[in-house]
Amino acid sequence: MEIKLTTSEIRTILQGCQYTLRLVGSSKDYRRLQSSEHFSTSNNIVLNDAFNVLEEIVDAIDEVEQVNREEEPESLPRN
Repeated sequence: MEIKLTTSEIRTILQGCQYTLRLVGSSKDYRRLQSSEHFSTSNNIVLNDAFNVLEEIVDAIDEVEQVNREEEPESLPRN
């Protein structure tokens, strides 16, 4: 089953994920967990890294959209 999403919907979902990650990252409990000496990930990444990756993806989507708008042929005047 393929889920069909518009570019706008994809951007909105990704930005919602960023917002959620920011909320989690700003919570006192999460900061306490992340600062624990026992907190580790296989690649030494933290929640802020995930936020930054999503930001890069949204920026890349915006860039593709901008290029596509610039490449669209101008509309011909209708008589």
